Amino acid sequence: MTEPEIIAALRLQAIPNIGDVTAKKLIAHCGCPSAVFDDKVKHLLRIEGIGRFTLKDLHDTSYLKAADAEYNFLLKEGIAISYFMNEDYPRYLKHCVDGPILHFQRGNIDLKDRKIISVVGTRNITSYGMAFCEAFIEEIAPLDPIIVSGFAYGVDITVQKAAMERGLQTIGCLAHGLNQIYPKVHKRYVSKIERNGGFLTEFWSTSNPDRENFLKRNRIIAGISEATVVVESAEKGGSLVTADLANGYNREVFAVPGRSSDKFSRGCNNLIKHQKAHMLTSAAELIYLLGWELKNESEKVVQKQLFVQLDETEQSIYSYLQDNGKQLLDTVALECKLPIYKASSTLLTMEMKGAVRPLPGKLFEAI
Repeated sequence: MTEPEIIAALRLQAIPNIGDVTAKKLIAHCGCPSAVFDDKVKHLLRIEGIGRFTLKDLHDTSYLKAADAEYNFLLKEGIAISYFMNEDYPRYLKHCVDGPILHFQRGNIDLKDRKIISVVGTRNITSYGMAFCEAFIEEIAPLDPIIVSGFAYGVDITVQKAAMERGLQTIGCLAHGLNQIYPKVHKRYVSKIERNGGFLTEFWSTSNPDRENFLKRNRIIAGISEATVVVESAEKGGSLVTADLANGYNREVFAVPGRSSDKFSRGCNNLIKHQKAHMLTSAAELIYLLGWELKNESEKVVQKQLFVQLDETEQSIYSYLQDNGKQLLDTVALECKLPIYKASSTLLTMEMKGAVRPLPGKLFEAI
């Protein structure tokens, strides 16, 4: 992409009434970013959804000056620029209609032909959440996935540190420009992440870590990966926004269950309860549902052996599933001579114990 086209794309990105969806419409109609500014407004008004209010600042030269200044900053700092029409633009993010027309990255990010998952959660991580993050990364490490998160306190930095310790590439999606790091205390991790991974943002050097930027940033975390994992979340929070966005992009969402009395498990439990996320108790379940395969037969995913106590009803269901493979809830209830509500609640308890796993199509199978 030539310098004039990058500056024209930056200029489009800067204009307040032109968001990413509108910018893509304009570029598609005109052929390239610079052509948008060369075309007549009366021609642009023929595009569906484009009105005069949207275009009122199109030829305001202050945005051209701002784009020039930002381009010089990016050039000076050696920051890579990724345009949504280029091959280096993340393949999953390219499928998101509201993905940024430009994003900026620093470090050694390599997304080509890679497995990518996003892991998010509360900033107030508990010991339960920490233990899950570390075990999850340990189990999934043999598949060498890229771990994406927000580089914030709590779940984000915990999972990214675990990824670094196991040599996995990890990417921090930031809610501000690449001229700063937030939170500042995490500066000590920057150089290590940039050696194997890096940082990615759509925000300019003039942007600060404002609340609305974090919410906007979440769509990149959800869109850049194949699946999103929510480790811990209260009933409301940015992690649930990310989960909703991932569902909207038709990506798989996983949530780690917890006790109903635990404040920072309620959001995850609700996602599972309302069938907005798969229950996740180990990396093996994610690997299975995503259809991932190991690089070669000699590699094995580390999975803890589960020794669980089953009551009589649970043992009856478990034995039936072992003998008959994947089965529907209704079939399990019928064959095990149980009411539907009893079979459903028992399967949920067994899922919590790690004895069965849910599958797409409302099927269940023994583990």
